[in-house]
Amino acid sequence: MRQILISGALSLIFALLGTPMLIRVLAKRGYGQIIRDDGPSSHHTKRGTPTMGGIIIIFAALFGYLGAHLLTQNSVTTSAVLVFGLVISLGFVGFLDDWLKVSRQKSLGLTGRQKLLGQALCAAIFGYLGIRFADSDGFTPISLYLSGVRETSLKLGAVVVILWVVLMVLATSNGVNLTDGLDGLATGASVMTFLAFLLIGVWEFGQSCAITAGSGCYQVRDPLDMAVFAASFAASCTGFLWWNASPARIFMGDTGSLALGGALAGLATTLRVELLLLPLGGLFVIITLSVIIQTLYFKATGGKRIFKMAPLQHHFELLGWGEVTIVLRFWIIAGLCVAVGLGLFYAQWVAK
Repeated sequence: MRQILISGALSLIFALLGTPMLIRVLAKRGYGQIIRDDGPSSHHTKRGTPTMGGIIIIFAALFGYLGAHLLTQNSVTTSAVLVFGLVISLGFVGFLDDWLKVSRQKSLGLTGRQKLLGQALCAAIFGYLGIRFADSDGFTPISLYLSGVRETSLKLGAVVVILWVVLMVLATSNGVNLTDGLDGLATGASVMTFLAFLLIGVWEFGQSCAITAGSGCYQVRDPLDMAVFAASFAASCTGFLWWNASPARIFMGDTGSLALGGALAGLATTLRVELLLLPLGGLFVIITLSVIIQTLYFKATGGKRIFKMAPLQHHFELLGWGEVTIVLRFWIIAGLCVAVGLGLFYAQWVAK
């Protein structure tokens, strides 16, 4: 538990103090947000706001995690190293996209195909490495068995597991990316989801088969260290949110949104709660579905729309809702989704 508190404290301080420094560096170099002309007109006031703030989220989380292990003299785990590798690689894909946008001064970075290919490659490497490196008990960071609120008896096989991990990472990273359209929206929702994974990791450690043998115990590789990982990201996002809340002085950009999505998917796979990611990240799911529904309906009806604009948050903007109102109400939805996810997790344990 000391590690969790130290990791959170270090990440929070790093993000709080480091973000304004990054803002000055990015502003000095003119690395500002490019605003699409077909978006809500109110967003044009945000043109030029420094972007690529995800850099500080990643470094703050890494600083907190490593600092906690250094101070407590505990070794880092393979699970956390692999998930950090996924986060950093996805952050690099997002950084390339952000860099191309600001350097070209257009809202066009990597093509959709290039971005998806980069994400898929990072996820496939993570999935492949995750089913290797078994510990002394034979547990690997990623299980070959499908997991819902806990690991099931359905064995998928190595190839299917890798493909499943790729699908999860693509869905989650792009879901966070679509949600990152209003000041603080994706950051605040991510904090809640990371805190949920923190609780799950602590619970799985306390009820692990190595400590409490029984029908309801958990066989997870590194649950406590993944809780430390979740704490570092929850804290780094919180520190970043101080500067990202409306009116935002910095945006996370694709650098941050892709990395955060990867972190969430990595936590779900290593903690053996893969399908639980759907309710825990419910807001990201809802917003992603709004884009899918809008696209399918548009193609099926020859140009008609269900929403005034997708993703969903922009639909409410065009209805006249204030940005802060939308963000707060969507945070409430995110909180309710997290509560449902944790309720399902606990209910399954009680049923055992």
